[in-house]
Amino acid sequence: MKTSGLSLPFWIGLRYLAAKRRNHFISFISASSMIGMTLGVAVLILVLSVMNGFDRELRERILGMVPHGVIYEQGGVQDWRSLVQRIEQQPGVVGAAPMTRLQGMMGYGGRVQGVMVTGVDPDSESKVSILPQHMLDGDVGTLQAGEFGVLLGDLLARHLRVVVGDRITLMLPEATLSPAGVLPRIKRLTVTGIFSVGAELDANLAIVNLDDARKLGRLTAEAQGIRVKFGNLFDAPQGVWTLVNQLDGYFTGSDWTRTQGNLFHAIRMEKTMIGLLLLIIVAVAAFNIISTLVMVVTDKQADIAILRTMGARPGTIMKIFMVQGIAIGVVGVVLGTLLGIAGALTISDIVAWAENLFGFKILSADVYFISYLPSQLLWEDVAIITSASLLLSFLATLYPSWRASRVQPAEALRYE
Repeated sequence: MKTSGLSLPFWIGLRYLAAKRRNHFISFISASSMIGMTLGVAVLILVLSVMNGFDRELRERILGMVPHGVIYEQGGVQDWRSLVQRIEQQPGVVGAAPMTRLQGMMGYGGRVQGVMVTGVDPDSESKVSILPQHMLDGDVGTLQAGEFGVLLGDLLARHLRVVVGDRITLMLPEATLSPAGVLPRIKRLTVTGIFSVGAELDANLAIVNLDDARKLGRLTAEAQGIRVKFGNLFDAPQGVWTLVNQLDGYFTGSDWTRTQGNLFHAIRMEKTMIGLLLLIIVAVAAFNIISTLVMVVTDKQADIAILRTMGARPGTIMKIFMVQGIAIGVVGVVLGTLLGIAGALTISDIVAWAENLFGFKILSADVYFISYLPSQLLWEDVAIITSASLLLSFLATLYPSWRASRVQPAEALRYE
């Protein structure tokens, strides 16, 4: 029966892989190589998916509340409506809204907490912020000018132990003279809503009406600045300065990379470093393939010699053992990829189930900006991981296969 140059090494290589060996240690090393490759690929896909999840949550939650960019006018924005219209006409801008910020202290029932008070226009807030979609109680529309209502972050409300309808005290750092001496400015505010967007923001952010913020700060301008949302947040650094240069008047700008850039780049760097470290696990499994094939070549020297005496060329012998090693790698990579994909798609539910079962929190909202384990499976990551793993498996077969092709029949059969 005639066989092609590829089919003979292919079938012999698979036969060697499936055959029961006399040396059980070789079989154990071969299985260990396959299991190591499976676990390495699966863990790599799972961990990178979790890192992608943190990266996504950072963009959607933290950067959903923190403005992509802010445009400031010298002396404050006197007519924010006309300025917003001009900004929204610029390419790349998807929304703009006014903003005023004040720093102060909030107190209720003997408990005090430092806060950043942000004045917003309720009708424009949804264009630049995710706040309306993350209200736990109340609504952004309850912030009516002159009523001095306030929206509190969930952690801030819990610290002060307030609910919707309670009246809290806001103390601003600007002091006023009185017969009793120098006293801070104090204003009573009514809690009209509670939101939850992220731990850091939920612990120190309070939202009031833009007009109320102007009165609290005793400002002459309608707003301190204009928040700008871009279609692509990575366009913000360049887009802000483009807006500053195109607007008529004395304007300056700032973007999210100055306040949250370090956290964002830290997650990106951690993803890269963890990916490289976990790739070492795959590399170790590939080295196990080398040791497996070296021992198989030693065990099969008599078979190699017989094949050579029957006319098999060195290239054919090399292909036989390359097929065996690649088969180990392919099976391990395929199983690992399937296991990793399944884990990445279900890890959030599994962790939530374990937290409910054992009554503990892996990610506490008091510490992290999210309270659950996120996961985002990116197919390009899967493609890179599987390609790199298959390449390592292929490279691991070259040296043992080359050694097999150099076996001399006379030397191998001398002691048989």
